Amino acid sequence: MGDNPNPLLLFTQKSQGGGAVSAKICKARLSALNMSVNLSSLKFFRSLRAENKQFAVIGLGRFGRAVCSTLHGLGYEVLGVDTDEKKVTQALSDRISAHVLQLDSTEPSALQEAGIFEFETVIVAIGNYLAESITTTLNLKEGGVTHVIAKASSETHLKLLQKVGADHVVFPEREMGCSLARILTKPSILERFDLDPNHSIVELLVPEKFDGKTIADLDIRRRYGLNLLAVGRADKFEINPQPNERLKNGEVMVVIGSNKDINRLPI
Repeated sequence: MGDNPNPLLLFTQKSQGGGAVSAKICKARLSALNMSVNLSSLKFFRSLRAENKQFAVIGLGRFGRAVCSTLHGLGYEVLGVDTDEKKVTQALSDRISAHVLQLDSTEPSALQEAGIFEFETVIVAIGNYLAESITTTLNLKEGGVTHVIAKASSETHLKLLQKVGADHVVFPEREMGCSLARILTKPSILERFDLDPNHSIVELLVPEKFDGKTIADLDIRRRYGLNLLAVGRADKFEINPQPNERLKNGEVMVVIGSNKDINRLPI
């Protein structure tokens, strides 16, 4: 983190004695963490430094634990924080992060004493306690944390987090709900990455109508306005497949284009 002191070292030094929806909304506002990224999110993600290896996660519920354990498993140093002693003890026992600390994140002095203001990126995973979530986010921004990512549990919560300075807000329940609705209505679509509200990259099962036909015969770009990026066979993807290759049922194809054109596919 440049010339700033190592926040995890700072934490260690200072705690040596401590152990411990509607379809319209889905279409227009689905944003991404794990699933979809819209254009307004790209500016935030571009600002994240690739060399940043340390994160703090405040709130060790299901969402916070998942973030901690995934980052920790990828080799990053993570400081987990919660007010609940049982959750802190459980996190220590499960070893989901390098360090775990019990503190009240609504108190700026507690955050400062733990060295959390020295982190470049902090995730506020307090979803069900609106006041604590908003106060913590505000404290982090006023304390100088560059990137604050916060979890929202409602539309109102999302707006309030943005008002107090959250750099990026995720809404897992809404995103999963929208995703489930899409899966139920288009079961052939296995994965979807929204580029913006009108354009996507989708991974889908080869339609029955395409079975046995070559890519050249299908002429997907002319007929559907889509570009075929890859074809998946036997757990491997072939990027930019040749025009003479035949598609078969059970295989997977990846296309990019407008949602309107994707919906015209015979699936």
